[in-house]
Amino acid sequence: MPDEIHRYDKSTVEGAQDVLSGRSRKSFLLRLLPFLGPAFIASVAYMDPGNFAANLQGGAQFGYTLLWVVVASDLVGIVIQTLSAKLGIATGRNLAELCRDTFPRPVVVSLWVLMELVAMATDLAEFIGAAVGFNLLLSIPLWLAGLLTAAVTIVILGLERFGFRPLEAVITAFVGVISVCYLIETVLDRPDWGNVLLHAVKPELAGPESVLLAAGILGATVMPHAIFLHSALTQGRISVREPAQLRRLYRYEHFDVLIAMGMAGLINAAMLIMAASTFHRAGMTSVGTLAEAHHTLEPLLGPAASLIFGLSLLASGLSSASVGTMAGQIIMQGFLHRQISPWIRRLVTMVPSMIVLFAGWEPTRVLVISQVALSFGLPFAILPLAYFTSKASLMGELVNRRVTTLATWAVTAMIIALNLYLLYATFLGGRL
Repeated sequence: MPDEIHRYDKSTVEGAQDVLSGRSRKSFLLRLLPFLGPAFIASVAYMDPGNFAANLQGGAQFGYTLLWVVVASDLVGIVIQTLSAKLGIATGRNLAELCRDTFPRPVVVSLWVLMELVAMATDLAEFIGAAVGFNLLLSIPLWLAGLLTAAVTIVILGLERFGFRPLEAVITAFVGVISVCYLIETVLDRPDWGNVLLHAVKPELAGPESVLLAAGILGATVMPHAIFLHSALTQGRISVREPAQLRRLYRYEHFDVLIAMGMAGLINAAMLIMAASTFHRAGMTSVGTLAEAHHTLEPLLGPAASLIFGLSLLASGLSSASVGTMAGQIIMQGFLHRQISPWIRRLVTMVPSMIVLFAGWEPTRVLVISQVALSFGLPFAILPLAYFTSKASLMGELVNRRVTTLATWAVTAMIIALNLYLLYATFLGGRL
């Protein structure tokens, strides 16, 4: 794990130790505060520009029909991120390190190469999303917006040297901006709340294209790098070894996951609801790009709506690009026991994105295609996670219960099946 992340805020750690030892007499909310943060950073992957593209197309084409997929994806995310956080707490190591220490060298190297490729595909979506945000808000060329994105993300990553709290605060602030923006968007577009509630719980599809988009929404939501990252964020944040304190720490981190992922789920739902209430309702089912959505919102809902959409996209892209670079550092350090400076990684991983921007390719299409690449790597993150968290010799007091293990394997099978369909439809069905 990068050394900078070990520079913890002393008061935060001391406050957490007081709570875990039973000395704190504060209210529950104040006792919870020292444990909040890791899940908020990981949850950024669940509301990145790839989600914007998938939810926008799903809502514009099929209205509220696929809202249940957003709800189901978020529930899957809660399960996966809880296991990742628990792995770091119980073992003091992250998922990449455990893979390196457990599997044969050829498997470790193969996993590292695959995860680096997946991280680059993820970074492509995040970087381009932020660049599109700058482009829409400032009316500057995409290539210049890309350079501005690189500069801002390097500055954000520089906060690591001051410990985990400043970085967590900035990322949480970005999440807050996205939340407020979509709260305003939801009020402006006046959705049909009866239909919203119905389709949030009613599984329904509307032909092969809706299945493809459902798989895309899931692929854009549950991302491999967030699984590796979350285990690293909790592995040494607050160190305890007594069984009772471990269980208490896990309970508090569980609340962190529930709150952060709950917010991510609501934001994703708001994205699809906005597209359904605005574009689908107006018969504009062909609105499929972020730029089209931005420009079309103004005549439909007023100038404030398009500005808010651009701000939310920018906040999403900047935060997720920063978090993606962090995850890339952790993946390299965990698998190879080597690391490079964040700004060097940022410069290297921005190359494919800048090529796309200079070539003039349509950004939203690139975003959607990048989600297909994630389907290759997702099972290779979830399967080791399920394996390690079900081992009593490794997890001790926090080993998965049998029902949790069964649920994890069921979730894994569902994700693999949907992603295999996504690959089949893309490369054999020609539907992307």
